[in-house]
Amino acid sequence: MPKEFSRSQRMAEQVRRELSQLIRDEVKDPRVNWVSVTSVKCSKDLAHAVVYFSQLEKDGVDETTQALNRAAGFLRRLLSSRIRSRIVPSIKFVHDNSLERGADMDALIARARASDSDADDSDAEQE
Repeated sequence: MPKEFSRSQRMAEQVRRELSQLIRDEVKDPRVNWVSVTSVKCSKDLAHAVVYFSQLEKDGVDETTQALNRAAGFLRRLLSSRIRSRIVPSIKFVHDNSLERGADMDALIARARASDSDADDSDAEQE
């Protein structure tokens, strides 16, 4: 019977949970406010992890990314005390813009539906 989740997926989920708490509680940098860890991708050998995050404020994303990447060593050290693993992955933070893209797609769909209903209304008036 195959495993449902690979070891790297399990490690990625544990890293996501722990980093969410650590960023919220331990990082004191004012540039790192309202940050949410959306997903983590670990390499097969568990040596590297790419951490995707989203931010409530749209401006200042580059500064937040730089601040998180500067704090990566600090967070890795704290992570090593929380995770029972021989290998703790090195961390790289990347901004996840999928939420903004989803909101833009919703707006486009709403605009298309509104223009379709306007076209249907004008067709009904002409008949």
